[in-house]
Amino acid sequence: MSEVPPYPEGRDILKGKTVLVTASAGTGIGYATATRCAEEGATVMLSDIHEKRLVEYANRLEDKIGRKVHRTLCNVTANDQVAAMIAAAVRDMGRLDVLVNNAGLGGTHDLIDTTDDQWSRILDTNLTGTFRCMRAALPVMAAQDGGVIVNMSSICAWRAEAGQTAYAASKAGILALTRCAAIEAAPQNIRINAVVPSLSLHPYLQKVSDPDHLQQLIRENEVFGRSAEPWEIGNAIVFLASDYASYMTGESLSVSCRRA
Repeated sequence: MSEVPPYPEGRDILKGKTVLVTASAGTGIGYATATRCAEEGATVMLSDIHEKRLVEYANRLEDKIGRKVHRTLCNVTANDQVAAMIAAAVRDMGRLDVLVNNAGLGGTHDLIDTTDDQWSRILDTNLTGTFRCMRAALPVMAAQDGGVIVNMSSICAWRAEAGQTAYAASKAGILALTRCAAIEAAPQNIRINAVVPSLSLHPYLQKVSDPDHLQQLIRENEVFGRSAEPWEIGNAIVFLASDYASYMTGESLSVSCRRA
């Protein structure tokens, strides 16, 4: 088992940029991404569906970086709330340079046991939620002559796992959505890419998952013998958001050490 590498120092590679991260109040990839973006010099806005948690984590990040962290409530399954979130980002930060579509809903159900409601809830949050946020952000970015969108997919989009039919279908859909939208947005100087992470453990995931199953996934699939740290996924998102990825659009960046 390899050791977790040292936490990286910020290099200001997002200095001067504004970043909005959905579903970013909590212990997972969203908050880790917002933190890494802030540490790289960006002005950030956290968005989440849970008001108490949003305030707590935005205040926590403010204390950590010593400057303002913006925040706004949003349920990505509601068009009016998505529109209000994008408007709040522009109002509070002056512009929207980077949108990270991190909001997602999981669940383990065999296909024959999956109800219409379970299927619809996962697809509506993960795939249609990403679509709604992109649809609202693209005109704003076009009007300001450019921007970046990073969508959150999953290794399940590429590699089969029992019990993940709805989740995997939603995450595979995000990859197709990313590719097609990137072609449409390129003339407006907007880049759209996706991150495809492998297993990243954090307290919330561990709370709602079978710990034996998680450890089995690590033993059987992850060649480093450990799961990814949420900030390691955040690092890849920082790269895609930065000018270092200026010639990448419509791509799916795998952040994985998983066996084929």
